[in-house]
Amino acid sequence: MNNRKIISLLIIFAILLISVYLFVGIPGNWGYILPRRATRILAIVITGAVIAVSTIVFQTITNNRILTPSLIGLDSLYLLIQTFIIFFYGSTSLSATDQNINFFISVGLMIGFALVLFHILFRKGHNVYFLLLIGLIFGTFFQSLSSFMQVLIDPNEFMIVQNRMFASFNNVNTDILYLAVTILVITLVYFSKFFKYLDVLSLGKEHAINLGVDYEYLVRRLMVIVAILISVSTALVGPIMFLGILVANVAYELFKTYRHSTLLTGGIVVSVIALVGGQLVVDRIFTFETALSVIINLIGGIYFLYLILKENRTW
Repeated sequence: MNNRKIISLLIIFAILLISVYLFVGIPGNWGYILPRRATRILAIVITGAVIAVSTIVFQTITNNRILTPSLIGLDSLYLLIQTFIIFFYGSTSLSATDQNINFFISVGLMIGFALVLFHILFRKGHNVYFLLLIGLIFGTFFQSLSSFMQVLIDPNEFMIVQNRMFASFNNVNTDILYLAVTILVITLVYFSKFFKYLDVLSLGKEHAINLGVDYEYLVRRLMVIVAILISVSTALVGPIMFLGILVANVAYELFKTYRHSTLLTGGIVVSVIALVGGQLVVDRIFTFETALSVIINLIGGIYFLYLILKENRTW
């Protein structure tokens, strides 16, 4: 079966899942329930697409299929921001209760951190792997600060922080969703001018340079694009750590190709299927007793261990 047929079947399956989620099990009052479900589906599709694109691009830059953009430390910074706001200003402060303000603060600080980090390290001539190492150190530092404040915080307010530790599509603000879509569309339009170089980048740094690609310029721009995409999706619904690894590697297994037009399309559809299917399980089976990100991280974590063991020839 060729790649086009596989993508077509996946799209049909994704549409079927979306239709089930939208129209099955509505007890009545369609005018109230259907728009809310449609908003969730839009948020799910956007988040799935963004995470799939950013992860595949990131893995292309690093030439490593078990790395994710989370290593830059943006997920940990998001949790630190939410904990910091509740710890110092309380759960009744405007920055905590107003989702628009919280979104702007989170996105601004995450993108600002990434830009400063990239500027300092790339200006000094460090490579991508050194950047990942520094990002991992900062991520651990941010996580330690968050844990320290969470230990001292009021137990009632800690529950609010805990809710923001996991991605949730249950109460997506429509205004924030439209704002996120606008930012993401602008970013993806800018990304389109670099899309044609991804197939060459996947060959490695030396081959890309030999083929005439301005490697350093391209990697800097793509890393900024990845940081913006991850920042917006995380601020919109919360962190989903292992989704990127899961959907990217499933796409690699399904589509035995180097062409990123196929990999990105397939990755997006697989990501949408994973999120919509997971949300159906959360809604209909677990009846909202668990978060979608918990299920995704459980499956993704197991798959991550499998990938690590698979790379070990003695396993």
